[in-house]
Amino acid sequence: MEHHLLDYYKAIEKTSQQMLEAAQTENWDQVVRLEGACAVLIAQLRHKSNTEQLDADQRKEKTKIMQRILRIDAEIRNLAEPWLNDLAQMFDKSSPAPMH
Repeated sequence: MEHHLLDYYKAIEKTSQQMLEAAQTENWDQVVRLEGACAVLIAQLRHKSNTEQLDADQRKEKTKIMQRILRIDAEIRNLAEPWLNDLAQMFDKSSPAPMH
């Protein structure tokens, strides 16, 4: 089955939504796995965009999809921030004190 350029945007949005759902349940391992899947989709999208262009209606749909992806990303970052701060504090506590 051949995928069209817009299909990649939709797949990235779907995977981003799954990342958000995983973040909401604090399943950070799943978030990381899905982030890897998004990276693969983005690479495929870049490759496909070398040979296919979107028409005006598709560009409008792409813009809407990208706006939703950005909102989802912001929500994930908001959920991840406390977890990342905790992780940073764990590393700070386990690091030896700097020598002066």
